Amino acid sequence: MPKKPQNGRETPKPLDHPALKELAAEAAKRFDRPYRVLVVDDHPLVRRGVRTLLESRPDIEVAWEASSGREAISMIKTGKPDLVVLDLTLPEVTGLEVLTTGKQDSPATEFLILSMHFSDELAREALRCGALGYVLKSDADSELLEAVNHIRHHQPFFTTTLAISMARNFVDGRSSISVDDGVRLTNREIEVLQLLASGRSNKEAAADLGVSPRTIESHRNRIMKRLEFKSFSDMVRFAVRERLVEG
Repeated sequence: MPKKPQNGRETPKPLDHPALKELAAEAAKRFDRPYRVLVVDDHPLVRRGVRTLLESRPDIEVAWEASSGREAISMIKTGKPDLVVLDLTLPEVTGLEVLTTGKQDSPATEFLILSMHFSDELAREALRCGALGYVLKSDADSELLEAVNHIRHHQPFFTTTLAISMARNFVDGRSSISVDDGVRLTNREIEVLQLLASGRSNKEAAADLGVSPRTIESHRNRIMKRLEFKSFSDMVRFAVRERLVEG
């Protein structure tokens, strides 16, 4: 017969602990109910299309929609969705900022990026911020449900064309590009350089890449310093000379 502790009460079995019982009950509840999704995109037609596609599965419920970054952050904090399907180019707050803040406010929520931007560097950045998947909007019809299924089982998913590109860069060992006299710029710096030299403003380049204008300004200053440009005109001439943009 097991000995009782000195206080006369038996030590509860692990599963008898009230806190563990509560966690087990919550896990069972989440398993039994539909998988709740928040769709974040500033275009109503895109949100409607994603909703229709996801709710073709009876076990998935699009419980929320948000058209801006601030709205999304508020819904994540209060609703604690199972999954956020997130565009990167949003008004007010960028998708990456929503991702970072959302993971802090709701650690159990998973994030799937749904973007028009084909960039393995951007995909890696989203992954570093906490995303578990990345699907191109052009591939949504064929891959979105598969991506959601992977993420629901805590498995990463990357759209086929992007996964191939990332794999090739990994095999080739290319995480940066050499542009002049041994100076190496990252893929993201090359993208920023191309956009700015093509005439895009900081705000427009930020929208194209799904980041904030401040991030673009930071990249621009770093490029100027590393390549010792004295003016923006030097940057444009360099981009033309290196055939990064058309002259």
